[in-house]
Amino acid sequence: MARIAGVDLPKKKRVEYGLTYIYGIGLFTSRKILNAVGISYDKRVYELSEDEAAAIRKEIQEHYMVEGDLRKSVAMDIKALMDLGSYRGLRHRKGLPVRGQKTKTNARTRKGRRKTVGAATK
Repeated sequence: MARIAGVDLPKKKRVEYGLTYIYGIGLFTSRKILNAVGISYDKRVYELSEDEAAAIRKEIQEHYMVEGDLRKSVAMDIKALMDLGSYRGLRHRKGLPVRGQKTKTNARTRKGRRKTVGAATK
């Protein structure tokens, strides 16, 4: 099993799809990496030699931000928005949708379970 960027890639999958298990690498980026290293898309992860795995590791390490570093960067960007007090930062802070979605009826993912207001019996 190839271990790249701290992630165990699934053995039986093709390399182009196996690389997408790494946070920050999608299919397009995976193909760019394989082209740069010169490995066929059709190759399976278990068929990779140690040299090929090392080449992929090196390419990712030198040219891409993945896994922990990327997560940290995204978290810091969101924190910066909140510290600035921008509209997007306030929406993050309040736990509401950030990208302009309506909140009157939907947005349950961000808002959580419904809290009934009013309708108290006497």
